[in-house]
Amino acid sequence: MSENTINAGLRRLEYTTDEMTAHGFRAMASTLLNERGKWNPDAIERALAHGDTDKVRAAYHRGTHWQERVEMAQWWSDYLDRLRSEKMVAM
Repeated sequence: MSENTINAGLRRLEYTTDEMTAHGFRAMASTLLNERGKWNPDAIERALAHGDTDKVRAAYHRGTHWQERVEMAQWWSDYLDRLRSEKMVAM
């Protein structure tokens, strides 16, 4: 899904560009995951699809931090479920 599609959906939900953007979700995830202090910052960057600057290495090294990224995704899912169950998000 493209960034523009997500931004269009946010606008239809009446969020302004000052309130939220598609890239804002990535920034929010990066901030929360880094503040948690549980994961390697490189694993977080990989999870956010920020690739290796060495293009040859990036082409062949796709599984970097895989297990850590799986655990991080599960933590993120559990975190969002917890927010929803505690009614900490607008529905």
